[in-house]
Amino acid sequence: MIKSSEIDKIQEDMADALDDKRFMHTLGVAYTAAALAMRYEIDMNTAYVTGLLHDCAKCISDKKKLSICKKNHIPVSETEQQNPSLLHAKVGAFLAEDKYDIADKSIIDAIAYHTTGRPNMSDLEQIIYIADYIEPGRNKAPNLDEIRHMAFIDKEQALIKILEDSLFYLNDSNQEVDLITQQTYEYYKNK
Repeated sequence: MIKSSEIDKIQEDMADALDDKRFMHTLGVAYTAAALAMRYEIDMNTAYVTGLLHDCAKCISDKKKLSICKKNHIPVSETEQQNPSLLHAKVGAFLAEDKYDIADKSIIDAIAYHTTGRPNMSDLEQIIYIADYIEPGRNKAPNLDEIRHMAFIDKEQALIKILEDSLFYLNDSNQEVDLITQQTYEYYKNK
């Protein structure tokens, strides 16, 4: 169980480590994750802390992200090597454990997979993935109102819709699609 004093400390650290816009997004994700946790009967503090830490590596330079990966034997794909900003989830999971002493594997996994998803995600992983997409500061994604509503009724349907819209956007804009995101979509669509 994470104590409220530890949560306060993490929140203060995030205010210092992130730029203002990213910190506001982080708070939005944390609060949205806590609300979804209430709805799906998951521990709210765990969801809130995971939301606070999900982007803890976002404002670290690409060079430093690559350095952290190399130093700590974190695998880097060819796509990540070419676009190191994609590493913020992996590096964030590492920092949550190493810097913030998070021992709960469910938190570490939710941070690690909050951008790509993965087949058979835990409830917490789904909540963080969804909260990152629907938090109140987001306003550009297609079908956002529908997904926000759906998230509190059937999180797996919301997850499928987010994955579908994300894959459409990436393909339509000729951006590289992470294989795990495609696998996640197929897993949930066929479930």
